[in-house]
Amino acid sequence: MSILQKIAEERIQEAMQRGEFDNLPGAGKPLQIEDLSMVPAELRMAYKVLKNGGCLPPELELHKEIRSVADMLGELGPGEERMQAIRRLEYLSARLSLTRRQEVSLQIEAGYYEKLMQRVSAEPNQA
Repeated sequence: MSILQKIAEERIQEAMQRGEFDNLPGAGKPLQIEDLSMVPAELRMAYKVLKNGGCLPPELELHKEIRSVADMLGELGPGEERMQAIRRLEYLSARLSLTRRQEVSLQIEAGYYEKLMQRVSAEPNQA
């Protein structure tokens, strides 16, 4: 054990004796371990820092905005606003494709594309 490890261990023991670790949030509860297996190893720390800071990675921000615009389409009637929303959706999809450096399908989850097409073609408030 190095001198630094010994010093750290001594300070931890002293803090425990003073009760500094008593009544901490989450005491006695299981740890919340995140599954980051789908995130490339070189990006895990950056994603964790972004998450702890309350930020989403750019790709997830785009997904969130795509869903928001898709939800808005269900509320819009025929007209210029609807066409602007559709163009916005196409723009966001293209940005997502560039981010991934591959073509993006809006089939983010099973049935999502069909639901989106129903909203685009449906009358307002029928989605």
